[in-house]
Amino acid sequence: QVQLVESGGGSVQAGGSLTLSCGASGFTWTNVCMGWFRQAPGKQCELVSTISRNGTTYYRDSVKGRFTISQDNAKTTVSLQMNSQKSEDTAVYHCAADHADFMILLASGTWSECETIRRSLGAWGQGTQVTVS
Repeated sequence: QVQLVESGGGSVQAGGSLTLSCGASGFTWTNVCMGWFRQAPGKQCELVSTISRNGTTYYRDSVKGRFTISQDNAKTTVSLQMNSQKSEDTAVYHCAADHADFMILLASGTWSECETIRRSLGAWGQGTQVTVS
């Protein structure tokens, strides 16, 4: 069973930086893609960024140039470096994983609740709060 454990959330002032990390274990899939979803209060759940094992990345337009996703050599830890943060980055961030072909289909997507997309994904983390003030 795949398990994802997030860390690194917290509070930061606007313009500051935070790094989220997601440690994964139990993968038996090939062509895995990991990424980050977020949901702010009163707003829709959205896919923020993804990275495949071959290094292909995706960024939502609203975070391009500010966020950087990366993975370690073992491909078991994915990090999201968030710079120049804005108040609209305030949200609960969830790490997720599935086959790359499926994650590509989710690019630019939004959902009323993250619970909706969580059920379709192979793995989902418990979430970490990011607050930008």
